[in-house]
Amino acid sequence: MKLMVTAGPTREPVDPVRFVSNRSSGKMGYAVAAAAQLRGHDVLLVSGPVAIKAPGGVELIMVETADQMQRAVMAGFNKVDALVMAAAVADWRPAVVHVQKQKKSSTSLTLPLEPVPDILAQLAGIKGSRLVVGFAAETENLLSEAQRKLSAKRLDMIVANDVTAPDAGFEVDTNRVVLVWPDGSSRELPCMPKTDVAEYIIDWLEENLPASAT
Repeated sequence: MKLMVTAGPTREPVDPVRFVSNRSSGKMGYAVAAAAQLRGHDVLLVSGPVAIKAPGGVELIMVETADQMQRAVMAGFNKVDALVMAAAVADWRPAVVHVQKQKKSSTSLTLPLEPVPDILAQLAGIKGSRLVVGFAAETENLLSEAQRKLSAKRLDMIVANDVTAPDAGFEVDTNRVVLVWPDGSSRELPCMPKTDVAEYIIDWLEENLPASAT
């Protein structure tokens, strides 16, 4: 299997010093890439800025912004059999990027934002027989939000987790997820290391890949 994995956050610049980002550490995506590589699959890892070392044996593309991640994913998508979109791509970015550092003053700063392109939504019409797995990091209405994203983006599976739980979500080594499929079925996994969650994801991909991709 040729697998693309995205991981980590994106950083959307405000000026040369500041940026808008999120708390993603990249641990879940890196665990998926490592699990696939250890099973002998060819792995392309597209990563935002993280503080962890990439698994050995994977092809690594480092990006910073959502636009850069979009370009990397679109360029590699037609070369792979499956995509696991574990990156926490920013939903918004500053509408204006200042060339110079904005000085602190006694007046409040208003920061206009604009939405960034939805990478998975753009892939929906060209996915063909490729398997696409997304992630839903939520703070409420976990299953309903996961089902909405699954349908809207024509995903084959979505991995949903409540990031308010202390042992799941961002910056920790464990996760507590629900695997959700288009037919409405789901499977809740107990709290476990992200490396073990990654094994479940790779198991499912291996079991569901078209015969031509195995």
